[in-house]
Amino acid sequence: MALFGKKKTENKAEKVTAKPKATLASKNISTTAESVVMKPHITEKSGALSQSGVYTFQVAKGASSKQIAEAVEVIYKVVPVRVSVTTIRSKKRNLRGIPGRTASGRKAYVYLKKGDTIEFI
Repeated sequence: MALFGKKKTENKAEKVTAKPKATLASKNISTTAESVVMKPHITEKSGALSQSGVYTFQVAKGASSKQIAEAVEVIYKVVPVRVSVTTIRSKKRNLRGIPGRTASGRKAYVYLKKGDTIEFI
């Protein structure tokens, strides 16, 4: 006996379709080279890695490794051998006693073949 009406039964056998991951095109963001590879990520670690032919860049959150490789080829006129992408997580910080967070993002490690270099101006 239900107090508020009939009891509804749900069909558990319904298929659940997974949504595809959002890409830059699906978010209506232009996929020009400058919007994919934003700027070089310059730190002590990236400076040491650049000696061995690995360069780091800050990239768009929805960019794939293939899009990053194409953008580096267009901007810097070098062909990457491999591209690895990692997420930069947001961190808690205090500024003058006011709590806040740093920006999150993504960074890409671009591997070049021996002899190729990228000059940052």
